[in-house]
Amino acid sequence: MPVITTSAVGRAATVAAGAAVAGIGYASLVERNAFVLRETTMPVLQPGSSSLRILHISDLHMTPNQKLKQQWLRDLDRLEPDLVVNTGDNLSHQRAVPAVVQSLGSLLSRPGLFVFGSNDYFAPVPKNPLKYFEKNHRRTYGAPLPWQDLRAAFNERGWLDLTHVRRDLEVGGIRIATAGVDDPHLQRDRYDTIAGPPNPLADLRIGLTHSPEPRVLDRFADDGYDLVLAGHTHGGQLCVPGFGALVTNCGIDRSRVKGPSSWGEHTKLHVSAGIGTSPWAPYRFCCRPEATLLTLVAAPPKQAEIGYGRSASEAVAR
Repeated sequence: MPVITTSAVGRAATVAAGAAVAGIGYASLVERNAFVLRETTMPVLQPGSSSLRILHISDLHMTPNQKLKQQWLRDLDRLEPDLVVNTGDNLSHQRAVPAVVQSLGSLLSRPGLFVFGSNDYFAPVPKNPLKYFEKNHRRTYGAPLPWQDLRAAFNERGWLDLTHVRRDLEVGGIRIATAGVDDPHLQRDRYDTIAGPPNPLADLRIGLTHSPEPRVLDRFADDGYDLVLAGHTHGGQLCVPGFGALVTNCGIDRSRVKGPSSWGEHTKLHVSAGIGTSPWAPYRFCCRPEATLLTLVAAPPKQAEIGYGRSASEAVAR
C-alpha cells in the first residue's frame, strides 16, 4: 500500500490552491469582460412574414467606471436591429444612469421596449453565495437606485415602458402586440393588469418579464403570446463544463437558464445570460457575458396552427 507523505499532501494542497486562484483570476479578470454576441433564429412569425431582427439585452449591472462594457454596448448599434428589447437590471450604482444612456447611444433611437428588474430599484448588497441554492431565502435590499431617471431617459428617446401595460406597435411592416410585468423576483408582478388575449390583428405577440418565473410564463402562454423575453438568471453565471448552470436563481429549470426554449405547445421563451454581474460577485465561468441578436422567422405551417390555452405545466404533464 503506497505511503502518502506529508510533503506529498502539501504539494497537492499547493497545486489545488494555485488552480483555485487561477480560476478566480480568470473568472473575474478575463471571462467577466469577454463579451460575446449570440445569434439565434426563432420560428415564431406567421407563414409568409418577412424576418424581424431583435437585439435582446439584459442585466447590464452598470457602474460608472466599466469602460470596456460601455464601449462594447456602443458598438452593438452596428447590428442595425429592427427592435431592441431590454429586460432589466441596468444599474449597480447610484450614478450609473448617464453611463447606461451613453452606452446604449444610438440604440435608443431605434424602436425599443423595456421592463425593470430588482437592481434597477435597489443597489446590490453582499450576499452569501450559498443562498442562491435556497429558492425561498430572505432577500436583503440595498439603497434605492434612480430608476425613475432611467425610465425618463428611455421614454424621452422613444423606448416603450411595458411595466403592467399592453402596447401595439409596427416594426418592419409587422404588427406587434406587446405586454410586460414588473419584476417577479421582487413579487412586483401584477399580471391581472394585462391579462387576456392580445390584439387578434397582430402578426406577433411578445411578452416581457425580468425574472422568468413559471407563474408568469404560464399566464403569457395561456393568453397566446408567441414569444416571451426575460433575463435575471445570468445564465447561471458560474457553470460547470459538461453540466452547465448550478442554479437559475428563479423557478425555471436549469435547461432553460439561457437561450431559446419552448414553454408549452405554442410559446417560445428566450432568456438572456446578461451582460454584467453584481459588483459583489464579479465572476463568470463557462458563461460569457452576452447580448443576443434574435432573428425571428416564419414558423412551419403546422406549428403556426397550434391552438392556445394550455399552460406549460399542463403540456409537460401530457
